[in-house]
This record gives sequence, structure tokens and C-alpha cells, in this order.
Amino acid sequence: MTAADPVDWALAERVARRVAGRETLAASYLGESLQPDFIAVTAEAEVLVADHTGLRAPGPATAQVLDRGGWVSANVTSMQRMLAPLINRIGERLSHSPVASIGRRVAGTEMGVLLGFMAQRVLGQYDLLVPSENGSNAGDSPDGDAVYYVGPNILALEKRFAFPPRDFRRWIALHEVTHRAQFTGVPWLKPYFLSLVEEALTMVDPDPRRLAQAMGRALDEVRRGRNPLDDGGIVGLLASPEQRGVLAKVQALMSLLEGHGNAVMNELGRRHVGSQERMNRVLQARRRSRGLTGVVYKLLGIDAKMRQYEVGEKFVAGVEREAGPRGIDAAWRGAESLPTVDELTAPGRWLARVGSTTAA
Repeated sequence: MTAADPVDWALAERVARRVAGRETLAASYLGESLQPDFIAVTAEAEVLVADHTGLRAPGPATAQVLDRGGWVSANVTSMQRMLAPLINRIGERLSHSPVASIGRRVAGTEMGVLLGFMAQRVLGQYDLLVPSENGSNAGDSPDGDAVYYVGPNILALEKRFAFPPRDFRRWIALHEVTHRAQFTGVPWLKPYFLSLVEEALTMVDPDPRRLAQAMGRALDEVRRGRNPLDDGGIVGLLASPEQRGVLAKVQALMSLLEGHGNAVMNELGRRHVGSQERMNRVLQARRRSRGLTGVVYKLLGIDAKMRQYEVGEKFVAGVEREAGPRGIDAAWRGAESLPTVDELTAPGRWLARVGSTTAA
């Protein structure tokens, strides 16, 4: 942490590990099968996904089974890298502030609570920003790609719902490997996605007056009978009109990627995974968590992310009905061929625009 860093990242990691807790199943004999199993099912999934989608990564993935603390550490590193443009700008303002040290601790605590909460829920993740041995981003190096699997959470679900371990692990691998195939098999996609994120972060104004304006917008939404957190949680609430345009592009892209990932996972799961339908029902219900978990999801914008799965899946299904299982390939031609937020609910309109109407 530099003198001007607005987040105490070491504190964030300590808090996140404490919030995440420790799952005792990970220390049992059941945990010993995770790493070899995920190495095997990840390799199997890569072949299946490549044959089904035509998206081929430049090299094999590295399967890494992590405990919750390990997932936290990996994501602290990734978040530091991704948020660097914003952190540097805020840090400049804080460097001469007498309360900077207090602000860093508060930000670190808040970040830690967020990561700790997510560490309890996540099953798998393809990390775009994990560094390779030479210090570059993993996505730039075929040898550095990492697909994470959070062992304790996977074991807990296997035990609770009596999922056949090998089938459940293969099913999870299919989803994460599909995301890796998207970002590494479509050469322009990763730099485009990161450019959108950087653009959104660069546009953030750390002026406290922005917060007051955001609160005013939230009150207006409440008066209209709408929940101001429905469109992306706190992040969406704090966004300026210009940022909302960029966030709409991010939302459309992520809806496509998540919907495509789920469609591939479920189609291949029907062919190659036993009990796939029951697993799908359980995870769908898990995404629609209510009570305290549902409130936290809405505050953090995770509830909006869950809707991305649903919107994206319906879009991909609509494209496949009209243009066949490879009709979605038109989206990989370039950024201009990606569906807009409006087109996500009108796949026929998107197909007409991109000129992909021939059924496969």
C-alpha cells in the first residue's frame, strides 16, 4: 500500500478472510479429490466447449482449487489491478488529507466485507487478470490462464444436495471454461471489455458532491415508486449519465457472455452430466436468494447480475430458434456486432442488423 492508496488492501484481505469463515469440509478426506478431479474435468470441458462453440483457446487452462481465503487473496490482487485508474485519482486527493488514514481503513473494511460475503457463495471463476510468471496478465499468455474453483463451497453443495461429485464438478467446469473460451478464443473481446471498465472508472468523479447528487436521484426514483438499487446497486446509483452509457455496454456484454455460458453449460450438461436438471434447479433457486442475502445482493448490484443470466439465456435461446445453434457466432465478429441492451429482448432485431439469419 502506497502513502496515497485510498484502500488498505491488507486490512481488506484480513476482514474478508474473517467474514468468509472456514468450511470444515475442506479439511476432510473429501477435499483431497478436488484438485485431481478439477484438473481432469477442466481438460474434458475444454474439448467439449471448443467442439460445441468453435471457440478455441490458444492453450490449456490451469485449474486451481482454492479455499475461501485463497479466493480472497486472488481477487484482492485482481481488484487492485482493475481499479488502479480510479485508485490513483482518489489517492491524489487523499494524499494531503489529515483523515486519509481513517478513510483507507474504512474503505479496506468495506472492501473486505464485500469480498468475504462473495467468498461464501462463489463456486468457480475465470480470472481475466491473474498475473503470469512474467508479470503480464494471464489472458495475454497461454501458460498463465487460471480457472478457479472454491473447494469448500463446492463440497458443501455436494453434501447438502447429494450431488454426484464428478458430475457436479464437470458441470461447473463447463461454465467457467466457456468464459475462458469467450475471452481467449475471441481475440478482441478481452481488450474491449477491459477498455469499457477502464473508461467507466476514468469517468468517476471522487468529489463528495457527486454522492449528494446521487442521493437526490435516489429520492426521485423512490418518489416514482421505483427501487433506486434495481439498476446495478450502489455502483449504478453513483454513476453519472455518461457512465450509465458505458455501464449499459458492460451490462449488455455481460448478459451475452453469461447467457451464452449458461446455454453452453446446460446443453453440454444434458449430454455429458448426470443429474444436470436437478443441479440446475438448485442453482437457479440459490441465485434467487431472498431474506438478508437477497438484500445484500441488491445493495451490491449482484441482484442485477443474476438478472443478466436470465436475460442473456433468453436472448441466446431466441437466436438459436431463429438462426440455429451457431447463430450466436455473429456476435464474435467485432464490438459493433454485439447486441445492445434493447436488442437483448429482441433477438430477431439483432439478427437482422448483423445479417445472421441462416439456420445451422
